[in-house]
Amino acid sequence: MTVDRSTFFTRVRPLFAGELSQGQVDGMTAILDAWEAWLPGNADLNPNIRWLAYALATAFHETARAMQPVAEYGHGAHRDYGLPDPVTHQVYYGRGLVQLTWKANYQLQGARLGLDLEHNPDLALGLDAAADIMLHGMAAGSFTGRRLGQYFGANPANDNPNAARRIINGLDQATLIAGYHRVFLTALVPPTQLQSVTQGA
Repeated sequence: MTVDRSTFFTRVRPLFAGELSQGQVDGMTAILDAWEAWLPGNADLNPNIRWLAYALATAFHETARAMQPVAEYGHGAHRDYGLPDPVTHQVYYGRGLVQLTWKANYQLQGARLGLDLEHNPDLALGLDAAADIMLHGMAAGSFTGRRLGQYFGANPANDNPNAARRIINGLDQATLIAGYHRVFLTALVPPTQLQSVTQGA
């Protein structure tokens, strides 16, 4: 599916208080591009447009609406992953559109992308890399073991944007992010089709 960028940005603008910065446009464009590039090779997962809407909603929340990769405030201070690794001397605190943490996750995503995130974790702050990591990680369940297909399936009964927060961080701010998801979904799908898409059709 190719997203009509002009229509999408017009519909989503109210969520950003009526005005989009270039950084927000660039960030969302990168996510849309990553989605369109990711889809052809992952048809076996039965992805649908609700996955993209929830990824956009997650990025909106995790980046405080900037839609640009960010580094975790405090760089993981007082957390185990905030300590320098004894081998690489790098600190694997949260980076990206969703906060990628822990050395093993940097190794996993780096190997998949062909980037040395283990020795240069700041590469996860690159916009294209961050968008790819977010979509792949949320679809594959790389972050918490929970994945998009569990909450947004083809079955009409399988549509749960509140519980989908478990893909990233328990149920923290789940209702709020579910509301963002609804706005992004209406920006991606014509209102006349929204009910059938939400129900998994």
